[in-house]
Amino acid sequence: MGIFQWLNDQLLKMQWLSDLVGILVRDVFGLDLASRVGGSIHFFIYDVIKIFILLSVLIFSISYVQSFFPPERTKKILGRFDGITANILAALLGTITPFCSCSSIPLFIGFTGSGLPLGVTFSFLISSPLVDLASIILLASIFNWKIAIAYVVVGLILAVVGGTFIGKAHLEDQVESFVFGSPTIELEEAELTRRDRVDYAVDQVKEVVQKVWLYVLLGVGIGAAIHNWIPESVITALLGQDKWYSVLVATFVGVPMYADIFGTLPISEALVAKGVGLGTVLSFMMGVTALSLPSMVMLKQVVKLKLLGLFFGIVAVGIIIIGYVFNFLGPIFM
Repeated sequence: MGIFQWLNDQLLKMQWLSDLVGILVRDVFGLDLASRVGGSIHFFIYDVIKIFILLSVLIFSISYVQSFFPPERTKKILGRFDGITANILAALLGTITPFCSCSSIPLFIGFTGSGLPLGVTFSFLISSPLVDLASIILLASIFNWKIAIAYVVVGLILAVVGGTFIGKAHLEDQVESFVFGSPTIELEEAELTRRDRVDYAVDQVKEVVQKVWLYVLLGVGIGAAIHNWIPESVITALLGQDKWYSVLVATFVGVPMYADIFGTLPISEALVAKGVGLGTVLSFMMGVTALSLPSMVMLKQVVKLKLLGLFFGIVAVGIIIIGYVFNFLGPIFM
């Protein structure tokens, strides 16, 4: 247990990096780490470097594995199953795609146009931005393994249940006609060499970092401000665990925002440190990643208002329920 804790602290939480940044801030910048300015600078430098190191390593590893599952192969795999099994498989496949909600929509179009059931493709669409393998490691690096695994489990459950409800509603007529008319070409799956897979993984790291770097900097900056400048009394007055509406506020505050989970983690870390309930924080993260306004605007180009409203309603209700449950069970995970 001692060795595991040491590995967790040094490899995931990167305590060595925190110590080095502490030396930089204290001895080079001449700032007191206990001061607001010193604490903010330490929080910002440490979290930015840690997130980008973990992000690069994880996206490379995930993308290398993902190179064995191109879209054509994924469609073939999903096409072999039906019912709840297909929804579960679609949600699980969504975890190996390091995409934001907007990036997942083209795949949603391709899957739906190729004839996969609507509910199955929505399970993928919910899971892909909400849960990925990188989020497990990043959550564990900031919080702990219990919270990381719990987040992934409830995210997958939400994807499966949401997709199943949408499938039972039989709203195929609410999908824009061009989606079903999109030409699909069956291509031979290319045999990739190890070098090809490494190049693909490197390209994915570059692409993901280019997409998320600004959100990570903004998220860490906001997290540093919350952690060091906003009094705990102010945070708890709005989002404290004793406030029945905190989960509702956190869920819908995230809707106008657009960020990956990587940008929301530093904010969530700071909120938990200020006494905000675990469920409230998870609701905020899920609201940002699954219900962001830009992704809803893009999805509206693909589906009609009735189906869009059902999708938003099911996911929002699911996130709110998850928030209240985790606020109640929070002490178990902290």
